[in-house]
Amino acid sequence: MIAREPTLERLALAESLLLAPYGLAESQLAAALALIAEHRIDDADLYFQSTRHEGWSLEEGIVKSGSFSIDQGVGVRAVAGEKTAFAYSDDISEAALNDAARTVRSIAAAGQSRRVKLGMRPSVAGSRTLYGPTDPIGTLDSTQKVALLEKVEKLARAKDPRIVQVMAGLAAEHDVVLVARSDGTRAADVRPLVRLSVTVIAEQNGRREVGTGGGGGRFGLGYFQDAVIESYVDHAVNAALVNLESRPALAGEMTVVLGPGWPGVLLHEAIGHGLEGDFNRKGSSAFSGRIGQRVAAKGVTVLDDGTIPDRRGSLNVDDEGQATQRTVLIEDGILKGYIQDAMNARLMKVKPTGNGRRESYAHLPMPRMTNTYMLAGDKGRDEIVASIKRGLYATNFGGGQVDITSGKFVFSASEAFWVENGKIQYPVKGATLIGSGPDALTRVTMIGNDLELDTGVGTCGKEGQSVPVGVGQPTLRIDGLTVGGTA
Repeated sequence: MIAREPTLERLALAESLLLAPYGLAESQLAAALALIAEHRIDDADLYFQSTRHEGWSLEEGIVKSGSFSIDQGVGVRAVAGEKTAFAYSDDISEAALNDAARTVRSIAAAGQSRRVKLGMRPSVAGSRTLYGPTDPIGTLDSTQKVALLEKVEKLARAKDPRIVQVMAGLAAEHDVVLVARSDGTRAADVRPLVRLSVTVIAEQNGRREVGTGGGGGRFGLGYFQDAVIESYVDHAVNAALVNLESRPALAGEMTVVLGPGWPGVLLHEAIGHGLEGDFNRKGSSAFSGRIGQRVAAKGVTVLDDGTIPDRRGSLNVDDEGQATQRTVLIEDGILKGYIQDAMNARLMKVKPTGNGRRESYAHLPMPRMTNTYMLAGDKGRDEIVASIKRGLYATNFGGGQVDITSGKFVFSASEAFWVENGKIQYPVKGATLIGSGPDALTRVTMIGNDLELDTGVGTCGKEGQSVPVGVGQPTLRIDGLTVGGTA
């Protein structure tokens, strides 16, 4: 038996699931795109999607809920200049497709833009295989899924008698997409996604504190073996127990050291969003018009990389059919480029970077991050912490807010320690980091050699849409950062 090339295999699978059962074929897709192009447009695409999702949750030692859903449909888009027309339907049929096409073709006014050239022959978009076409929902049966959650609960309670409550969740998703573009490009992806989460509450002398852990990625549920589960539970339990001993955080301007891995969420929010193409095209980002300029301290290199195998933020192709790539955004402190989808890249006269993403067929694509992280430096973690005279060592973060135009951010540290004379003194509670992303980058004075990516828990929101992402960084020392506290 001769194996088919993976890109073609995914395309065939998507067509068999999203087109053939509804009497659709290439000729109907071409006809719908031609209908849109009767008016003057720059681009048009059809986005078919079928998503199956399953979730289980445990609380008080009992699996209390389980859910299963199927969502499918098609989104139809036409773009002329900066204007976009969009229609979608949860009915995949020739009639619905043509109705949507007729709706969006009204976008273009005569002379507003060029007429798009339709591809004479469909061509398959370039791609690679970053994850298998696994259906993760079927990788464990219901009994095994319940047993997995019960194992999490028992492990957590066995760690320490102060653990009084455990909550765990298991989610699996199988997402199949098919993209047909007006230039003849055809692309498809089969995207597995799983996540295991654990939250514990510890109590001591009437005081309660919360700890969380978890992770996942683009693979089957078999990934959650005993060692992986135990690492998630350890993280959650340790965080809760540490916070039981925490004291109110001091406030003021001070040296702050950020731990590796998930603290990269600050990088994602305070800097990553400001490097997305739409904000920079409109001039609303603090980084607008600064390509080639120094925006960070020497040694700071920031990437967005959608090509890391099995990662939560990775994609074989983005939601416009472009192959994802490894994009250098900041190199040794110099701004090199932005994150681009097709429309903003065209308007800015640059190439797309494979970052056109959407929550579902019912949403428009826009430039979004995939896995965003800072490269490692040459300093050891202990050396960086030892360099603090008086300051904060923050190892985990909760929520935060960012203003894209100014770059100003406020982030709450869910796990942090007060450090004096290079020694960790005690855990603190209620610390918030306040600053500006572009300014904070210039204040980086030490970069660790311990780059870590998060465990696979990130979800990014933008303009009401949520997509899975990854973050990461090494240990970082930032001087002169404002810390809000409760002491």
